[in-house]
Amino acid sequence: MSIIQAIILAIIEGLTEFLPVSSTGHMIIGSSMMGIASLPFTKLFTVCIQFGAILSVVVIYWKNFLPVNGKLSESIDFYKKIILAFIPAVIFGLLFKKHIDALMENVVVVASALLIGGIIFLLLDKWFHEAEERGDSKLTSDKKAIAIGCFQVIAMIPGVSRSAATIIGGLTQKLNKKAAAEFSFFLAVPTMFAATVKDLFDFYKSGVGFEKDQLGILVLGNVVAFIVAFLAIRSFIGYLTKHGFKIFGYYRIIVGAAILILYYLGYELTIL
Repeated sequence: MSIIQAIILAIIEGLTEFLPVSSTGHMIIGSSMMGIASLPFTKLFTVCIQFGAILSVVVIYWKNFLPVNGKLSESIDFYKKIILAFIPAVIFGLLFKKHIDALMENVVVVASALLIGGIIFLLLDKWFHEAEERGDSKLTSDKKAIAIGCFQVIAMIPGVSRSAATIIGGLTQKLNKKAAAEFSFFLAVPTMFAATVKDLFDFYKSGVGFEKDQLGILVLGNVVAFIVAFLAIRSFIGYLTKHGFKIFGYYRIIVGAAILILYYLGYELTIL
């Protein structure tokens, strides 16, 4: 993997990780178009640059992650809800890891999930038309946090999009669009951090080790992902509250159809 390829993948990650469009689908297209081989380091890179993306969440919403003005109880409640929402993914991930890994290698599954998700997104504004006017601006119930966490489990199907699943989960729990999106960002922090730590441990355990310049490329990827994700989150919240989900639905359908067309034309698609 070259430095230019690493930067492009990091830009893709930063743009798509927190948007409801599936970073996996975009990684497939991006890596395949650039001819990046599916090697241990490239697999590690695509997971670990998520760390840069989640740092942008912590920076933007630092007041949520740190007790401000002595409001320790509010901070504890915030972390409790995140942990409760995180638990379903941990349980299902441990129980069905082999099945999830098998799905990750299936391009048709990714593309189909993008297409189906796109159709659902075209209907979301109609289904939740009162979300912005009457929805809650803050998650107040532990049960609702767990329910949103269960929606995140659906995102273990590659192509569904973790942010898409959790935002929809938030809307079903009567949150407004902004609050649903923000809780999706918060929930990404432990989820993506755990994935990064696990992949780093597996990479170390495998004994492969970093080759020349690879560690520098990994650091660069995280920096780029951080900057792009920072800008993407800021833009996404404003767009979502004003314009809704339809544009993401159309986009998902286009990307899903593009993957299927390329696949059935015999183009070699790489899942990193």
